[in-house]
Amino acid sequence: MKSSESMKSNTNFKNVYHNGKSYANTYLIMYVLKNETEKNKIGISVSKKVGNSVIRHRLTRLIRESYRMNENMFNSGLDIVVIARAGARGKSYNEINSALIHLAKMHKILKEMIKS
Repeated sequence: MKSSESMKSNTNFKNVYHNGKSYANTYLIMYVLKNETEKNKIGISVSKKVGNSVIRHRLTRLIRESYRMNENMFNSGLDIVVIARAGARGKSYNEINSALIHLAKMHKILKEMIKS
């Protein structure tokens, strides 16, 4: 079951920017704000400063796929905005995935995994 949806409206992005908390690393910036639903909303932003449209779309796909593969690890009820930095240009899936997980740990939005 999909527990996330895409954030599309500019108003939602602005709300998360102004009211959410942000952390950054070399490749990504992540803003997080609690919402009042059971679903997560994820928004991805890649500026023209990062590169041409091919590079920007590739980064968007890498971030979206990284989130999708780790979606079950994230807590529910969050608005998440991920912004790619210029340093992310040309990086592999594993590097982007590692950066996304790193930021999620900084925000403390990962579920506690039960160790068996």
